[in-house]
Amino acid sequence: MPFRTKLTERLGIKHPIILAPMGSISGGALASAVTEAGGLGLIGLGYGDQEWLDREFSAAGNGRIGCGFITWSLDRQPHLLDRALGQGPTAVMLSFGDPQPYAATVKNSGASLICQVQSVWQAERAIEIGADIIVAQGTEAGGHGSARSTLPLVAAVVDVAQRHNQDVVVVAAGGIADGRGLAAALMLGAHGVLVGTRFMTANEALTSNEIKAKVVSASGDNTIRTRVFDIIRQIDWPNAYTGRALQNAFSAQWDGREAELEQNIDAERIRYAKADEANDLDTRVVFAGEAVDFVHDTCPASKIVEMLVRDAEAVLGGVNQMLSPT
Repeated sequence: MPFRTKLTERLGIKHPIILAPMGSISGGALASAVTEAGGLGLIGLGYGDQEWLDREFSAAGNGRIGCGFITWSLDRQPHLLDRALGQGPTAVMLSFGDPQPYAATVKNSGASLICQVQSVWQAERAIEIGADIIVAQGTEAGGHGSARSTLPLVAAVVDVAQRHNQDVVVVAAGGIADGRGLAAALMLGAHGVLVGTRFMTANEALTSNEIKAKVVSASGDNTIRTRVFDIIRQIDWPNAYTGRALQNAFSAQWDGREAELEQNIDAERIRYAKADEANDLDTRVVFAGEAVDFVHDTCPASKIVEMLVRDAEAVLGGVNQMLSPT
């Protein structure tokens, strides 16, 4: 049976599952597939590319989907928000920056405002500006994030929402890739989950076959939070955020030697660009979270959603059985 939570009611979806808007991975086809399976798909708009935005919204067809922006990057191209809102998204997620300048525009469009946060004070700020949904992202997450772990952060954000605005929906993110993670999030008081790494190997994901195979074979022990991939790509992320990626020869060489990498940036950029073009995974970045431990195959996105819900029901049923008097 489907879970009924504040998230499903707010978004009009069957299952409390949102696709993380992963740049260059969460395109229109994947977003649409997650929505069709009963969750909500979000297109990842990354660092802002109007051609990509138009193409991926077109690829999504007429499905109810949303999108996600890197907020500090949107600050440099604010017109892209209007471009996205012109597509009629169900929700817009803002991450890694101050969402206040865009909050009213999103809400006035009729879309739900999702703010991803990495701390309690960010959650308080999101409630203050009128966020409908807050995603509490723990450091276990793949890609960019901060320092707090998922379990205590989610619980703390739930408490903040209870104190300040009980209508706010709280969603957990970071290290969630199976039904146990969904069940744990609900037990913490969250109303659903935002899932990224598990959907990297969905058939509809824009991930290359080589990267999908790498993720399937990876272990969470082999992930690392680092700045080196941002340095080599010359992407000026705020200092508070590092990227969790699969360790490779490049990160082994340069993590902890960031100043030296910057001194050798010209030669290393040439080497990295060649590796990127060749999809050389010993050098180029593969952002992924600790939840790679639970990614064992490639399959349609619909099966991932089905698995998350089915296994969460089984876990929660087992808990109820343990607590039942004998």
